[in-house]
This record gives sequence, structure tokens and C-alpha cells, in this order.
Amino acid sequence: MIALIFFSALLWNKAQAWGFKDGVLHNSIWLERAAGVYHRESRSGKYQLTYAEAKAVCEYEGGHLATYQQLEAARKIGFHVCAAGWMAKGRVGYPIVKAGANCGFGKTGIVDYGIRLNRSERWDAYCYNPNGKECGGVFTDSKHVFKSPGYPNEYENEQICYWHIRVKYGQRIHLQFLEFDVEDDTACMADFLEIYDSYDDINGFVGRFCGDELPDDIISTGNVMTLKFLTDASVTAGGFQIRYITMDMPSKSNDGKNMTSQGKPNFLSGKFGIM
Repeated sequence: MIALIFFSALLWNKAQAWGFKDGVLHNSIWLERAAGVYHRESRSGKYQLTYAEAKAVCEYEGGHLATYQQLEAARKIGFHVCAAGWMAKGRVGYPIVKAGANCGFGKTGIVDYGIRLNRSERWDAYCYNPNGKECGGVFTDSKHVFKSPGYPNEYENEQICYWHIRVKYGQRIHLQFLEFDVEDDTACMADFLEIYDSYDDINGFVGRFCGDELPDDIISTGNVMTLKFLTDASVTAGGFQIRYITMDMPSKSNDGKNMTSQGKPNFLSGKFGIM
């Protein structure tokens, strides 16, 4: 019994320190634009940017590479990304809020690789721009409508936007596509929207969408979802509006019978969420 009480108290302390409230993890690993700082990777994926390219990415969005002090200020209010990126003056590192065995060597703070002599090394980027373009965000409300950048005008070229939806534990997320017009090509390799039944864009891949046909509704298996919108250097389109609403987890007797608003089964396999 004493051990159980001690373990419960330990979990409660961690929850308070980590911003856990009403089943929502507020200081999440994907907290975007904290203190004006945000993470960017190359359009072709993780660890593909030289120092000059990382600098250009931030400047294209109207900002600049974050300084060590700016990244640390963001970290102190919850900015945590397990990916090394360029900072100002050729420095490389990443911010850790919650220590983990697989990221940050079990410590918190800025994991600092120091100033790199070889500026052709390839990492991600940490940008600073307190007045940056509205591109992505973190939503914790029970319902919300979000749009592609600039909507109802056409979106711009060369953008990477992340939307992270995180609702109360025990709820699911019901995505409804209201408008959808993204550059069309056979394999959706130019401009596309990807959806993940997870808190990142690594696990829980649901699908990649482009063209002007409305995708079917999608219902998450847990309380988190991630949407990634990526555009190339040419051809734009009208963009999209997407609404989500929360729904309670089905009773055990209804498991496997989840339906979309069109009556089509769209019950995702696997289980994701913040435990």
C-alpha cells in the first residue's frame, strides 16, 4: 500500500510538472511557436539542411535562425523536440523538457552539439519569428475549424504546416472535410495533406490526400491526431477547410462498429493517445 501511494504521488508530481490538466497534455512535445521559436525540417525529410539552407528556410518565413538563448526560453515554457537543428552562428542542438532514455541522454535542457566547423553538415532548423505566418497550430478545444494558410485565397508554394489536435483522454477526434482543393497528381507527390492517428508524423499513418475530391470523414482511435500539409515550388490551389469535433469512446459492445457521417466504416486500427 505504501509503495502504491508513493507511485501515485510520483505520477501526480510528473503530471503537474508536465502541464497535465483535464486529460490534456498542454506542454506537449509538439508545442509550436513557443516564445516565437519553431522547428523546421527539409521538405525531403529529417536532417537534410545545410547551415545556409536552414538559414534560408527561416528567412523565407520572415524570421531568422534562433539563438541558443531563444531556444532555451522556448524550452522553459514547454518546447520539446527530439531532433537536432541549426541555430544562429552555426550552432546545433535541440530542446528537451522531459528526459527520456532515447532522447536527450536522460537529461533536460538544450542538448548542445556546439558550433559546427563544417557548415555543410545536414540537420534540421530552429527558427525565431514571433510574428510568423499562421501555418499550423495546436488545438485542444472540443471542436474547431481550421484552414490552409491564406484560405479562401490560394495557399503559397514551399510550405510545411503541422496541426496537432489533442483532446481529453477518453475521447476521439472526428475529422470532417468541408472544402478541399489541393494540387492534383497521380501519386500526390507535389502538394499534399497527410493525416496521422498519432501525436507525430512518424506513427499511425492514415493517408495522403490531394486533388479536389472531398476525403471521407476520419475518426481517430485515441485522443490525438496530426495533420501535415506540404507544398512544392510550383502550382497552388484553393486549399481546404477541415472541422473536427470530439466524440466519446464507444462502449465495448460497439467496438469495431464505428462509422463516418456518410455511414462508411472508418475505424482505424491500433491504439494511440496520451496515456
